[in-house]
This record gives sequence, C-alpha cells and structure tokens, in this order.
Amino acid sequence: MKNHTLVLILLLATTACASAENYSEDPIRTLLPFDAIPAITEPQFVSAGVAKLAPDAPVIGVTFNDESHAYSLYLLNGHEIVNDVVGGQNIATTW
Repeated sequence: MKNHTLVLILLLATTACASAENYSEDPIRTLLPFDAIPAITEPQFVSAGVAKLAPDAPVIGVTFNDESHAYSLYLLNGHEIVNDVVGGQNIATTW
C-alpha cells in the first residue's frame, strides 16, 4: 500500500509542476526556416493510371462545377499546400 501511495504522490506532484509552467512566455521554436516548405502553385495532373498510386492510396478530392482534382497525400506531405483552380474557383488544398 505504501508503494502505491508514493507513486500517487509522485504523479500528483509531477502533474502540479507541469500545469504550473507558464507556456505563454515560451519563445516560438521552429525547426525549419521561413518558407522552407514550398507550396505547389502550378500543379500538373495526370490520369489515375499514370499516377502510379495504389488503388487505396489516400488523396484529397475536390469537385467544383463538374471538374474534379485529386491531390495525393504522399505529395502533400512534402509540400503541405497546393494552390489551384478547380471549376473556375481558386482554391488552396492544405494538409
């Protein structure tokens, strides 16, 4: 019983210390320099057969005015943003 009580006290003390920290004064820490991940601004599209994606590969699909575009999440992992025009509408697809 003493061991359980000691563990409980340590957990409560750790939680109290962690919640007492003032994160509003922490500086912003970045790993990459500004604009290190370029957006895709003029995407090129190929048919699904040419894309060499598995049938169950994850994509973000967008349809406007009977025009559809699909953005591979594998590609978006490296760029995060695609600026595009779909069905006459300017869009930004983000991941």
